[in-house]
Amino acid sequence: MRPRERTWRLAVFLATSGHSGVDRIMKNFLGELGKRPVHVDLVQVEGHGPHIHPLPQNVRRIALGTRHVQSGIFRLAHYLKTAQPDALLCDKDRVNRTAILAAAMSEYTGRLVVRVGTTVSKNLQGRGLLHRTLQTWSIRRLYRRAHAVVVPSQGAAEDLAAVGSFPEGFVRVLPSPVVSEKILDSAREPIDHPWFQPGAPPVVLGAGELCERKDFATLIRAFALLSKDKFCRLVILGKGKKKAELEKLARDLGIGDQVGFPGFVENPYPYMAKAAVFALSSTCEGLPVVLMEAMALGTPVVATDCPSGPREILDHGRLGPLVPMKAPEALSEALACVLTVPTNPDVLMAAASRYDVRVATDAYLKLLGYPDGDADGKAH
Repeated sequence: MRPRERTWRLAVFLATSGHSGVDRIMKNFLGELGKRPVHVDLVQVEGHGPHIHPLPQNVRRIALGTRHVQSGIFRLAHYLKTAQPDALLCDKDRVNRTAILAAAMSEYTGRLVVRVGTTVSKNLQGRGLLHRTLQTWSIRRLYRRAHAVVVPSQGAAEDLAAVGSFPEGFVRVLPSPVVSEKILDSAREPIDHPWFQPGAPPVVLGAGELCERKDFATLIRAFALLSKDKFCRLVILGKGKKKAELEKLARDLGIGDQVGFPGFVENPYPYMAKAAVFALSSTCEGLPVVLMEAMALGTPVVATDCPSGPREILDHGRLGPLVPMKAPEALSEALACVLTVPTNPDVLMAAASRYDVRVATDAYLKLLGYPDGDADGKAH
């Protein structure tokens, strides 16, 4: 039989920061959709990501013309009523909440799937009362209007189900689209940073938003202990409110000249590939993308046993040490151990293949109701 024409339409409503794990996941997802026989509408808020240039031929950008997610509710409702996509996927609570309300206003009858990429209860602990109240209400009252809620890990699923008191099967664990040939190709690009040149001392690498949740302060303290016995360097990629505070901490600990903050890097993969070890020091995650990316490049990893994700990714510590949160001594010992006896790169890369972009995209399309359950577009 001839391949089916591109008639099925998926709308993806996003408002990412442009430099987050969610941003990279959705770029991978949209890039893979560009190879599939589907029409895709990328619905966006002005000034928000993901920023994709050029867009795949079968992806069109729908600009709502508003600068804030909530103020776009009426225009999103109008889009849903006029375009009538077969399915709508969105990510992050504020976006999810807006999409659910817009769908109700427009009497949208397609399949609505919302995604939450973090461990909700832990994330809420660091929020103000108003934010906590609003997000808890939206999860418990609004999310039930969706077809399903997607989370990236079993730990995040159990947590969200408890917060929302959802029925069994409503919260679905799907693999994140992380690993692709693009990562491997991007990792081969040269970098000018002198600390990553051949023959330089080993580099411990961290990456992520410079915020409380990533707890890079613990990583810096662990590195200060490590550097007493081993000459190495620490590089932390990313930007955020804590940068000045973290730089001061490194100086106060006497390691200011051994710690680098290059800021946000568009292509972090050469850094990951050349690092001696990648360290995740977070106190809360959903399923840390950077950990999977480092493993996909064969880089040894160390992670805090935070809720949730690292324990699942690292197979309970088989693929890399898991240490308690906010424990610099334990993290320092784990880093020293991995620097001395690195994990086999082939083992790490094989484990990361669970998060292959193609496999993950198939799983998402199936849940979104792609016709015939045939996500690769082949007719039978």
